[in-house]
Amino acid sequence: MNDEYYMRRAIELAKKGAGFVSPNPMVGAVIVKDGRIIAEGYHEKYGELHAERNALKNCSEDPKGASIYVTLEPCCHYGKTPPCTEAIIESGIKKVVVGTLDVNPIVAGKGVQILKEHGIEVIVGVLEDEVVKLNRIFNKYITTKLPYVVMKYAMTSDGKIATRTGASRWISCDESRRKVHEIRSRLTAIMVGVGTVKADDPLLTCRLDKEHKNPIRIICDTKLTTPLDAQVVVDAVNNKTIIATCVSDEEKIKQYENLGCMGLQLPEKGGVVDLQELMKSLGAMGIDSILLEGGATLNYSALKEKIVDEIQIFMAPKIFGGHAKTPVEGEGIDIPDNAIQLVTGSITKVGQDILIENEVVYQCSQE
Repeated sequence: MNDEYYMRRAIELAKKGAGFVSPNPMVGAVIVKDGRIIAEGYHEKYGELHAERNALKNCSEDPKGASIYVTLEPCCHYGKTPPCTEAIIESGIKKVVVGTLDVNPIVAGKGVQILKEHGIEVIVGVLEDEVVKLNRIFNKYITTKLPYVVMKYAMTSDGKIATRTGASRWISCDESRRKVHEIRSRLTAIMVGVGTVKADDPLLTCRLDKEHKNPIRIICDTKLTTPLDAQVVVDAVNNKTIIATCVSDEEKIKQYENLGCMGLQLPEKGGVVDLQELMKSLGAMGIDSILLEGGATLNYSALKEKIVDEIQIFMAPKIFGGHAKTPVEGEGIDIPDNAIQLVTGSITKVGQDILIENEVVYQCSQE
């Protein structure tokens, strides 16, 4: 077994914390002694023990002289838990293999330095690309205080999100819809436009077992016309609903707040809610990630304002044809060279559908 083998196991462990550790990073740890794994652990829930301390707690024998494989640089500061560097030093571990350094300024190489100063061998950069991808949400939020935005849509093989009559249930298969609910549980919030609320009256919750959490709901509603009897409003007392609007009428906003919603007043840009200012406000509230399930108009606005980091496309083996809606409408791009570029990270078969995961790459504006 080599370093990559044990780090890959640590990555798998880290993924178990998805949806539970936010706004902390997902971290996994594996302790190896004499070629045997003697303990494993991962960061299970925000505010609880980090991966290294969980692994040390789970040791089947004395870890003195062992090696620990951890996806992220061990922390060296006091937060909700004591520094992991202290626990590693006290345990007698002789070697620490790290996937990548922590981008958090209060750590950022300091944890590794402390370990080295105590005579511990440290190796950094094993499967680094995979570890960085694992914590892309944390990395963006901790460095910019802006949420990581994932746009998601289901479309037919000819690029339609509805038939010519507007019918859209269901384009994707059962397995894809379950996958979407898993994604909802892993991200902190879900965002749609008021048009989607009026057309579909969605609940926007995670309809899996009780172990999966519901996302915070965000409705972009420039003129504040969300129906008071919409499910997201009626259910606001159970699951948080934020309505982002440009309306300044306090009495009108109060109607929604009385039903449990949170009104968020924002400036207008191009006739709609300023999405960049919305991201700043949501980031300041501790929302580190958003699943954008908007309609074609909101999707275009989000791409135009460059707030989208990733696009997940569920493509079904169906064809609607005609002049039905496409996933991204709005004003559109003038020439092919100005297209928003995507870098495909993975293509996966989900039931009968295909899931294409893409990173969004924006062109730099030239003055």
